[in-house]
Amino acid sequence: MTDTAGRLLRLLSLLQTPREWPGSELAERLAVSPRTIRRDVDRLRELGYPVEARLGVTGGYRLVAGAAMPPLLLDDEEAVAVAVGLRTAARQAVTGIEEAALRALTKLDQVLPSRLRHRVRNLTTATVPMAPFGTPDPVDPELLTTLAAAITGRQRVRFGYRGHDGARSRRHVDPYRLVSAGRRWYLVGHDNDRDDWRIYRLDRIDGATNTGARAVPRQLPAPDAATYVYDRLLRLAPTYRAVATLHAPVDQVRERLGDADLAPVDARTCRLVSYTDTLDWLAFRLTTLGCEVEVHEPPELRAHLRELGARALRAGGG
Repeated sequence: MTDTAGRLLRLLSLLQTPREWPGSELAERLAVSPRTIRRDVDRLRELGYPVEARLGVTGGYRLVAGAAMPPLLLDDEEAVAVAVGLRTAARQAVTGIEEAALRALTKLDQVLPSRLRHRVRNLTTATVPMAPFGTPDPVDPELLTTLAAAITGRQRVRFGYRGHDGARSRRHVDPYRLVSAGRRWYLVGHDNDRDDWRIYRLDRIDGATNTGARAVPRQLPAPDAATYVYDRLLRLAPTYRAVATLHAPVDQVRERLGDADLAPVDARTCRLVSYTDTLDWLAFRLTTLGCEVEVHEPPELRAHLRELGARALRAGGG
């Protein structure tokens, strides 16, 4: 590689960072004159890289979006990060993205130097992804693109929505953020017809269109969109208040249950109050304490334990 070609690659690598570079700083970085920097910038423009120059004390050079996408220049760490990201994307619950990610990964793999290809393959071999619980709900990538564009452009959207009960409705929403939650995607937005913040499962949205109207800036009632989705899902899930008497000293039970709401009844007995959205999990906790348990409420838990007991008897031949 000639000195000029190597210098152009180093210059392009600097310009691909999201900032403006004063010509004097670029010249100092590359150990050339400002005049040479100006000539090299002109060469990059001839190759199709849209380099913008701004005059003034605060001006400089920066790479902007162009009509065509010229080849990207990645350093070693960036190339490995992109390759790993593509392998991860190939397992996401977005319809069609698996194939596109694999195609892009194949192209990248063909041009990676052997040392980087070896690092990526070692990382892939040593890492075993854990699939999310349940079957992923596939999402149309075009829907993701439409909603992302509306969020970035602060535009209102309209779409059809199917509720958890199967009822269909039309929604008029100011979109705020997209949240990927493992096997599902959610849209956080302000529902204009209901005048309230809502979350929407993307696999239940159809016919999303950008209305062209400006979204009204609002303060999300949570530190961030991910926290808002988490809190909303907790509130929407069924919650059971369980009360039980445990025939074991409170200190012994606390060793197993940690910070559970426990209160001593006497030296050999304690009372548990617990809140959970899953009867299976609460039943598991109670039956693995190694002591006798009396469940006072809720009735759903008592019925669930009777069913589990009958199933255990049948499994044991009883």
